[in-house]
Amino acid sequence: MRTATTVEASASGAVDFVAEADRLGLDVCWVAEAWGSDAPSALGFFAARTERVLLGSGIMQLGTRTPVAVAQTAITLSNLSGGRFLLGLGASGPQVIEGLHGVPFARPLVRMRETVEIVRRVFEGGKISYQGSEFRIPLPGESVPMRLSTRAQHPIPVYLATLSPAMLRLTGEVADGWLGTSFVPEGASAYFRHLDEGLARAARSRADLDVCQGAEVAFAPDEDVLAAMVAGRKKELAFSLGGMGSASTNFYNRAYSRQGWTEVAAEVRDRWQAGDRDGAAALVTDEMVLATTLIGTEPMVRRRLRVWQESGVDTVRLYPAGDTLGQRLGTLARAIELVREVEGAGAGVASGG
Repeated sequence: MRTATTVEASASGAVDFVAEADRLGLDVCWVAEAWGSDAPSALGFFAARTERVLLGSGIMQLGTRTPVAVAQTAITLSNLSGGRFLLGLGASGPQVIEGLHGVPFARPLVRMRETVEIVRRVFEGGKISYQGSEFRIPLPGESVPMRLSTRAQHPIPVYLATLSPAMLRLTGEVADGWLGTSFVPEGASAYFRHLDEGLARAARSRADLDVCQGAEVAFAPDEDVLAAMVAGRKKELAFSLGGMGSASTNFYNRAYSRQGWTEVAAEVRDRWQAGDRDGAAALVTDEMVLATTLIGTEPMVRRRLRVWQESGVDTVRLYPAGDTLGQRLGTLARAIELVREVEGAGAGVASGG
């Protein structure tokens, strides 16, 4: 497995964190956008402060930029970084797209497909002419097709952040990588069966798709500390289940429901929406936290990494815990070492060693 992390540019110490992660040998650093700092500005700065780590937009949201603007940004960052840029796209949700940006969230599946098609046409360097149901370039009238005055000097892989079955099928069909979340290895078929349907539709295999899954990583010295860690994460998970998205559209809640927690996910959402945040957190079980994170004693985390690898994860996205920059980097460094140990052990088994 490769190693990755996600940062937000507005976080304290983000620049130093990324630069040190590069020196630690991290493979990929994704930069989040959400409703905070924009990703491309930070990615350009991080590219100047790093040497080898791949840098990705994790994610740029549909609707906040035109498809051609997305492609322009991707080409610029790829060329400036010497080919180290990965384009991560996601539909986000109605609360951010409509509530913050004031653009319709309607038909995200079609918009995603057409955006990827247009972006790749721009990457090819020809004149841009596209007639879809969501995008028409150029618009009818006196305008004629144009091409960018700049060219992509390196391949630019396209990753999609998706959760719903239809979006997962699209990911398998058209993307170079999948940015997943809310992942339980034991329930991976809830995702992979849809990804595989899309891959088959395009006559591709799992080897053609980089499966990139993320989770918080934290090391507990003993079971008592671990219990406190788990308890502290329950409100964060309750927020994902109840506060992300709108009252009727929460992709995280649906993802947990598909993996066996339908009733508790629904009740957590209802309590959170009703304003009972503590009550919502109290419903989250220890199992839900441990199954979807890499929190535990060091032997526990090592075992879970093996399970992630065996389930089909190619790149593990690590969110290192810690109250200070030094603590987060220390956690990240140890997690990278463990991933390398697991990867090495797996390679030894595969070769018969």
